[in-house]
Amino acid sequence: MTVRKRSAVAALAIGALALTSACAEGNQGAPATGNGSSGSAAPVEAYKPATITVGTADDSKGPAIPPEGVVKGGTVTMIDRNDFSHLDPAQIYVNTESNFNLLIARSLTGYKRVAKGDYKLVGDLATDTGTPSDGGKTWTFTLKDGVKWQDGTPITSEDVKWSMERTFAPFITQGPTYVQQWLTEVDYKKAYKGPYGGKRLDTIETPDDKTIVYKFTSPHADANYALAMSGYGIVPKAKDTKEKYDKEPFSSGPYVIKSHVVDKTIDLERNPNWDPATDPIRGAYPDKWHLEFGLEPLQVTDRLLADTGPDQSAFTFYSSTPPERLQQVLGDASLASRRMNSPSPYGNYYYFNLDRMKDVKVRQAINHAWPSKQIQQVVGGPAAAVLPTTILNENTTVGYESYDLFGKKTKPDGDVAKAKELLAQSSTPNPTVVYAYNQTPVQERVTVVIKSALEKAGIKVVAKPLDRKTYYDSIGTVKNEFDIYWGGWSSDWPSGSTVLPVIFGPIADGAPNYSHLKDPALTAEMDKITAMTDIQEANAAWMALDKKIQETITPLVVAENRIATMLHGSKVGGAEIDPQSWIVQPNTIFVKP
Repeated sequence: MTVRKRSAVAALAIGALALTSACAEGNQGAPATGNGSSGSAAPVEAYKPATITVGTADDSKGPAIPPEGVVKGGTVTMIDRNDFSHLDPAQIYVNTESNFNLLIARSLTGYKRVAKGDYKLVGDLATDTGTPSDGGKTWTFTLKDGVKWQDGTPITSEDVKWSMERTFAPFITQGPTYVQQWLTEVDYKKAYKGPYGGKRLDTIETPDDKTIVYKFTSPHADANYALAMSGYGIVPKAKDTKEKYDKEPFSSGPYVIKSHVVDKTIDLERNPNWDPATDPIRGAYPDKWHLEFGLEPLQVTDRLLADTGPDQSAFTFYSSTPPERLQQVLGDASLASRRMNSPSPYGNYYYFNLDRMKDVKVRQAINHAWPSKQIQQVVGGPAAAVLPTTILNENTTVGYESYDLFGKKTKPDGDVAKAKELLAQSSTPNPTVVYAYNQTPVQERVTVVIKSALEKAGIKVVAKPLDRKTYYDSIGTVKNEFDIYWGGWSSDWPSGSTVLPVIFGPIADGAPNYSHLKDPALTAEMDKITAMTDIQEANAAWMALDKKIQETITPLVVAENRIATMLHGSKVGGAEIDPQSWIVQPNTIFVKP
């Protein structure tokens, strides 16, 4: 296993970050224009990668920069499919939960929207993005004046320290692990069991109520980026209810939870003790939020298409237009002002469980038999998805280089003959595999396509539907009973160092190494690249390793890369898909009169 490390020199070279160096040739991966029956479609804006720079102390002051035409007040409605599995910041590592968490929780640092596609890393609760010393091994943060919990009590450095310490507790099974490992060791839960037994971490110091000092075992000049993750949001020591906190969090953000009917609705109202002057990130323009769950993407799209009554003030965090409505939505020029498009920043994969699927020939045969084009058609065609061939995402990888080991470009329908040839050379010429999938209408159809294609090559498929709300919890259990399952991952920073060492990193329940790949030689190679001080050299090395992993180990099938197309109501302002999280963030949302 490996801890993710990056040398101070390498990290400091990322002062102004572009989430990708360039679009693919011909804007591949960007939204395509469809042809509908409701008039000519407006041209789709070419995809431009977002940029992130490190902000100053002045940039870290509130209030947030308002979007054009902003209006305060009113109630906004958000409609989507699933409720949130976790509300405890320490359990959050999924973009939908991170997004909602912006409404009720704050972190030391965060991302401030300056303009569309232009972001700055700034101090959220902290006065700035922190001060490194000792070559990047020590980081010091100072809390702002006036930051408070929902009951009006001040947020203190003790709360910040406690929040990090509790991420070591046994009941915290999800969430990021970077900082915990930097403070202790790779097997961080063995090193420290959390604060509830009275033992505290001596690698976090709080010399006064406003100062927090992190002392890492090695340099980490990107610690201020790590601490911006929702998984490192702050929890009040005085209100920590351990496991129960996941259902009843205590707010430091602009809203408090007024009511929560699980799987149906969440209602938010203003937090009277949140001060916009301390917050450069969240605009918090609506007075109230009403969130509805249980709606399939088709239902969401039809309600937003109709744009009547309360739905004029409605939008969706993540429900992309389904195949049944995609051409209508793309082709209707009258929807241009309410339409949002963005390619996925994620790497999407069908992982092989290497604990069960041990023969590389079988894994390679499945790659050759994979029905990529048919899956693309099921999800809506080229306007809804592109067919990547690499582990690292071309839209969010600096120094991207393409390769195609399994003929996806030349034979996108699959190569049954090649698959049969490899199976004949394997230890199990007629294998049976258990394919677990997220039980949604679209994935039901995708599963039928996968099952049919693999069985043509002589591979029997047992389809296993999983509950959509707990899907990641199910596949994240190490001792699961599945052979193949889908999972997505995006770089936490624009570098292969936050992809490959993570998805092929520590193996544990809740960890994102869903293939359970454990290879000492690979670990050594990733450590070597992470320690490189030349950014360009490191980027090239990550791409070369990407290809080597697929060529020699083949731990996954590279999945289709989706293109999100969403609508919002005519009275919703400030809605745009965040290019990092691929979701509509709440920070700029407002309700038009």
